[in-house]
Amino acid sequence: MNFHTRKWIKPEDLNPNGTLFGGRLLEWIDEEAALYTIIQLENQKVVTKYMSEINFIASAKPGDIVEIGIEVNKFGTSSIDLRCVVRNKMTYAIIITIESIILVNLGEDGKPAAHGKTEVEYQHNRMKDRGVDVN
Repeated sequence: MNFHTRKWIKPEDLNPNGTLFGGRLLEWIDEEAALYTIIQLENQKVVTKYMSEINFIASAKPGDIVEIGIEVNKFGTSSIDLRCVVRNKMTYAIIITIESIILVNLGEDGKPAAHGKTEVEYQHNRMKDRGVDVN
């Protein structure tokens, strides 16, 4: 699993108990899943369709740094199914897991559209294939 995004827990991210508000964390996860999907499918028109059970394992407190990890479970015809783990960057304690987040690729008409992808591609490899110097 690749961890691309880190977030520093600040006072505005807290619930009344003084720990990370779950809604804020889900907002970050949804955004990370969308960004990952946009890059994978090379299309900015994607929507979240489904999130499986959200398993809160531990909390985060002010000053903690959390990191969001995403990996592909599978590619569908017009969708991508992702898995997410959020952990404390300093201790690696898992904060939350989501086994399935499904995002759908949309066409110009706003309806689901086939994306033609079958495996994870890395942007630097795409750029090399297109003759772009990535160094």
